[in-house]
Amino acid sequence: MLKSKHQLLQNTFGFDEFRPLQEIVVDKILNHEDVLLILPTGGGKSLCYQLPALLMEGIVVVVSPLLALMQDQVHGLMAKGVQAAMMSSMQDMEEIIQAQNDLRNGAVKLVFVAPERLQNGQFLQFLSTLNIAFFAIDEAHCVSEWGHEFRADYRQLGILKSHFPEVGIAAFTATATTQVEKDIVNQLKFKQSDNIVRGKVYRHNLFISVQSRQGNGGQQLLDFLQNHQNEQGIIYTLSRKNTESLSDFLNAQGLKARAYHAGLPTQERRQAFSDFVNDEIDIMVATIAFGMGIDKSNIRFVVHMSIPKTMEAYYQEMGRAGRDGLKSEVLLLYSTQDLGLLGRFIADIENEEYRNLAYHKLNLIKKYAFSEGCRHQALSHYFDDEMPKCQTQCDNCLNPDVKRSDISEQAKMFLSAIYRTDQRFGQGHIVDVLLGSKNQKVLNSGHQNLSVYGIGSATSRALWKIIGDRLLEVDALMIGEFKVLKLTNIAKNILKSKQTVDIRQSNLQMQNKAFKQIKQQEYSVDEVILGALQALRREIAQEESMPAYIIFDNKALTEMAHFLPDSEAKLLQINGVGQVKLEKYGARFLDLLATLRVDGFQEPAPKVEPIVQKLHPTYQTTLELIEQDTSIESICQQRNLALTTVLGHINKLANIGKIEHTKRQQLFTTVPTDEAITHWILQGLEQIDSIEKIQHHLAVFKQLNQIN
Repeated sequence: MLKSKHQLLQNTFGFDEFRPLQEIVVDKILNHEDVLLILPTGGGKSLCYQLPALLMEGIVVVVSPLLALMQDQVHGLMAKGVQAAMMSSMQDMEEIIQAQNDLRNGAVKLVFVAPERLQNGQFLQFLSTLNIAFFAIDEAHCVSEWGHEFRADYRQLGILKSHFPEVGIAAFTATATTQVEKDIVNQLKFKQSDNIVRGKVYRHNLFISVQSRQGNGGQQLLDFLQNHQNEQGIIYTLSRKNTESLSDFLNAQGLKARAYHAGLPTQERRQAFSDFVNDEIDIMVATIAFGMGIDKSNIRFVVHMSIPKTMEAYYQEMGRAGRDGLKSEVLLLYSTQDLGLLGRFIADIENEEYRNLAYHKLNLIKKYAFSEGCRHQALSHYFDDEMPKCQTQCDNCLNPDVKRSDISEQAKMFLSAIYRTDQRFGQGHIVDVLLGSKNQKVLNSGHQNLSVYGIGSATSRALWKIIGDRLLEVDALMIGEFKVLKLTNIAKNILKSKQTVDIRQSNLQMQNKAFKQIKQQEYSVDEVILGALQALRREIAQEESMPAYIIFDNKALTEMAHFLPDSEAKLLQINGVGQVKLEKYGARFLDLLATLRVDGFQEPAPKVEPIVQKLHPTYQTTLELIEQDTSIESICQQRNLALTTVLGHINKLANIGKIEHTKRQQLFTTVPTDEAITHWILQGLEQIDSIEKIQHHLAVFKQLNQIN
């Protein structure tokens, strides 16, 4: 058994040794034990049920929550030479009958089904005629009503023990607190209730940063993406509308992005998914409807444009980055507006116990966002794991010695303004009062007559926002219904000078620079060689109609580009290359590598241009119109494009040297806007120092006011 186990690991899956905890779980499954594995995304959970399936007699039934995930798993197994099938509501009767026949004939080792199919008595009867090796429950946190993605169909999976009492159950999840894991074990009726294997929460290859969102976060996002040119990532937003507007915004900057949410037509949603997994686009802008269990290893970054509902959701979504073990980055942008919006959603929950739990979870992720401690340590602690500070893998640990400033006096002003306005307003209004704003809401409320009106005019709006966030972090404030700020007992102590408040100054540039340095610790590779390997992978993927990363993931290609293997034996030493893939693809990759060894070093590899320097056809059309002295207004009309899109084109053309900067400035002075918009732009120019940022301000204005 031991020899077969390790031979399969190497020949079929392409690994020389098991990752931590994998072999323990495999052995428990082979011993027909019930087991729950909690292991971070990218830790190798799927291998724990795929490998035993090839060693045991009978069929493994895998329960999976999403059709796309089932398809992904089946494609991946077939590429390894493992016979697998799926049965879903999207298949026609002929396909279902074929799958059933394959199962009866022993032609399939693993079958993937949705949880609701196991509520069907006829299907359970069919399974009873087969030799079932064990059941594998993927995304098992869905079983628990205390989990962040509870599903009623998952809750009913306890019936499996009633129908198949002697068949083992192996459950897998990346996110489970102690309370959730106990609930999973109880609901699935494990024979061995203590058979829980828990991995470390810490993802050492992920760099985590958290920032207070400025405006809609567009400029912060663009700054972040400068570190990730030509890389793939996911950007999460709270609403469907935001996915589409943000996707449009990114495409206007020359990036390849698509929106994905549950409200899209089925075909459009499938196409977006296909484009992403097949590397046709770089960025997926999505709601949480996208990504559960996606087996795409080369996602280099995940961005949350607003605060997630829970720590579990955040950990699972950020965990989609860096599944291949290579350095990746996750960014969370938060705002107190997010907390107010999510608070309103929670208020609609009828069950008081669930409502209170949701408020509690929201408060915990709020504390995480505002925290100045180690991000990885905080995540580990939440999931009942312990670790020392990461030292280098989060924003807070990179700045341990930054000087602190006492902001007690400003805090008193902020808290006094809340008190004087009867604790009935949100942060934005409080800042308006402190700055002495003459906007209509302040004047209509009579707040220009308060003693606190204008007392904070010497401090910038941005700094007042930071002070407000800090007061939320230290629990001097709480957010009530409709984002209203309420004072706590801690606030009273601050107002009475019984307690002080200080703050640490963040340095975004230092964080960006540090992450660049961390990324450079990967294998050094010739970009031309890596590009050629990726092109071959893409060609094979198109031939076999499957996602490119299933052929070989990015880590395998990076190692090939670095080590340049010149034999089958050396190619087998590359992580992810097993005997099956060697036989299927080895010759083509070795032939290419042989050519690259001859040609690739005759002269230094040319520098690969970043994506923003490639002239997309849409920019070429805009450039031609500009060269014909066409006005911006006419370009918008002729091309049926929004003003912000054309301004984005002009910015990009200037930045890559296709038009002179003076030409850009000349064009911008003719922007057709009405008087109100012109006034708004001029207000924005008071706070920015370059013409390049006008486009960003306009994009924000358009998104907020739907100006075309």
